[in-house]
Amino acid sequence: MSKTVAILTQGCKVNQYESEAIAEAFCAAGFSVISPSLPADAYVINTCTVTAESDRKAGQLIRRVQSQNPDAIVLVTGCFAQADTAAVAKIPGVDYICGNDRKLSVVEAAERLLAAGKNPAPVLSVADLAKAAFEPMRITRFDRTRAYVKIEDGCENRCAYCAIPGARGRVRSKPLAEVVAEVEGLVAGGCREVVLTGIETASWGQDLGDASLIDLLEAVDATPGLERMRLGSLYPTLITEDFAHRLGALCHLAPHFHLSVQSGSSAVLKAMNRRYTAEEAMAALQRLRSAVPNAEFTADFIVGFPGENDAHFAETLRFVEEAEFLQIHVFSYSRRKGTVAAGLPGQIPTAIKKARSTALIARGRECRVRRLEKALESPHRLVLLETFSDGVALGHTDNFLEVAIPTDRPLHGELIPVRLREVAHDHLIAEWEDCQWKNK
Repeated sequence: MSKTVAILTQGCKVNQYESEAIAEAFCAAGFSVISPSLPADAYVINTCTVTAESDRKAGQLIRRVQSQNPDAIVLVTGCFAQADTAAVAKIPGVDYICGNDRKLSVVEAAERLLAAGKNPAPVLSVADLAKAAFEPMRITRFDRTRAYVKIEDGCENRCAYCAIPGARGRVRSKPLAEVVAEVEGLVAGGCREVVLTGIETASWGQDLGDASLIDLLEAVDATPGLERMRLGSLYPTLITEDFAHRLGALCHLAPHFHLSVQSGSSAVLKAMNRRYTAEEAMAALQRLRSAVPNAEFTADFIVGFPGENDAHFAETLRFVEEAEFLQIHVFSYSRRKGTVAAGLPGQIPTAIKKARSTALIARGRECRVRRLEKALESPHRLVLLETFSDGVALGHTDNFLEVAIPTDRPLHGELIPVRLREVAHDHLIAEWEDCQWKNK
């Protein structure tokens, strides 16, 4: 009978990709990968450390799996494991801790530990990432309709609030040929949509000589059978006139862009050590809107950064209003040990951060409704179905409009023509354009 392993994942799309690569490596070694809700012989916890809350939840996950099977081998990796190894090592029952440059080592470690038994103290395999190489990973499986493909690791932007550079290290890029080969394999396996993602996606290629992200996108765009290609979060300075022009010429790029904006106040952006002003971020967005017809935008924002006053926050509200984002993700500033921002004066009280977060989320929802209502002006769309439940199929258009379609057919993975009818509950309601299922 094969040994069982369950994998629990926190955080970003990169972590999700890496957990899938870990799962496939376990399967290749003869393990059965099972649901984390079941007792397993081994558990892998792939952690995040973007906020203090992330660290706390990582500890909860570690303790939870031990309550499911006290004799199980517990292996911890990811950003919390890399950034605060000592804190993870203090949690009783942890058997193995490894860093972000060697995540696949959990497979060999699990085999060894299952043969020898639990450790009285965890084995540590965490190194300085200053000279780390890109860890070779490749996936062949995907969830339903889309696959995330990790193209880059690390970040060197050194934003004042962020602990991730210390947890992920310098920029390391997956070679262009390897990315293309991975995408080709996924498409050949029936994947309809690939999402190219990284810790700092815009930095792909800066360690490879004269390569840049747009070169990679043009190469992936030429993949036979590819239907849609999406991008992970983009840093606004990437979006030059040349980049936008070449982006607009791609055949399979989904016209949806996620921008890492963080604030609509130039003063706050400077304090954050972001390398652009609010005006430059808006100009980048407008370049993309001009170059890519029908583009929609989502974005990240942080409220309550040290020194942010009411006037600064009002600038962010106006920025969101002018940009008319389809959706925004709002985070309250979280003080992280070892970051520049942790020692800045003007730390904002929790109550003010909560109030600003609530106000910005509300402004974002108003913008979302307007974008959805505007979409009704061009009602004929193609929707990639992703889920089905209770007589409703859910999916997204190429520009990431969420669409619900009443139907009694429990299908997913189909790219179908629809007619948008109305806005309801933060998404669009649509009907079949005709009775025929069509591929793009």
